[in-house]
Amino acid sequence: MEDESTTIFEGLRKRLQGIAYRMLGSVAEAEDVVQDVWLRWHDAHRSGIANAEAWLVTTTTRASIDHLRSAKVRRESYVGFWLPEPLLADSPPSPEQELERANDLSVAFLTVLERLSPDARAAFLMREVFDAEYIDIASILGTSEASSRQLVSRSRVRLREEGAPRYKVSADAQFKVLRRFSDAMSSGDFAALKFLLAEDAELVSDGGGKVTSFPKPLSGSQRIAQLYFSAHRRYQEALRIELAVINGQWGTLRFIDGQLESVHAYETDGERIVHIHVQRNPDKLARIAVDFLQISRGALSQDWPLERLVGVTQPLLPKESLP
Repeated sequence: MEDESTTIFEGLRKRLQGIAYRMLGSVAEAEDVVQDVWLRWHDAHRSGIANAEAWLVTTTTRASIDHLRSAKVRRESYVGFWLPEPLLADSPPSPEQELERANDLSVAFLTVLERLSPDARAAFLMREVFDAEYIDIASILGTSEASSRQLVSRSRVRLREEGAPRYKVSADAQFKVLRRFSDAMSSGDFAALKFLLAEDAELVSDGGGKVTSFPKPLSGSQRIAQLYFSAHRRYQEALRIELAVINGQWGTLRFIDGQLESVHAYETDGERIVHIHVQRNPDKLARIAVDFLQISRGALSQDWPLERLVGVTQPLLPKESLP
């Protein structure tokens, strides 16, 4: 049987994982932080801990700050653009849940958070995402309440200047735009691709130096449409596009010869796509490829409405890939 300390920790694990992931943008690094916090919790003298949740949140946030400081040094030498490791939803969410999560979990949001210092990122997330009081933020960061207010205020301004997501779009509106876009990708309909892209749309890709990616953003509906059209011309029947919920928003998974080749996250204005983040780094795709297979198998076994899960434009998975 689990002892009380284990029960407390496991009850908060998902929240701690959420804090660490938003701080680091990496599932693996977030798991490392939470595991470290578990070890500290296991060794702690709990008689001196008045509030277990506050202790665990504080310890997770501080450990994430320390981890992010070292990660930022590594990311300075990263080849090309660094984008967050994407997350795949593990169940078909309601439109309300999708919109709620999209506000603070989207790839676009996590990407722009990289502009903040570790302390500023922690302060901003604690206040804007987890609704912490300034006095509690000050305690976590070891600073004054006035300083924590200033950190959050400056972070808001910085994020607006750095291009934080501009549009709040309903899940249904996002789905409709991306359903049409994924159909156009699958069929190689250049006119439809271009029409669904804002004239000043921008695409950023992360290859991690392991696969090809653009060294700078690709701008303009014409060029981006040509990119997707060329992929259809090149791969034809080997190309498969799946709609899936990525980081709380509808996005697409692109498969080549049955293998996950890239994950595409989108920002739309409700009618057209304004920004695309493409994750192609194989290290950041490995987990989501496994998760997609498991979710797909679960959806089939539990008789989920698959159009809510992936809005398939092609068969969800080849039958032969399911054991």
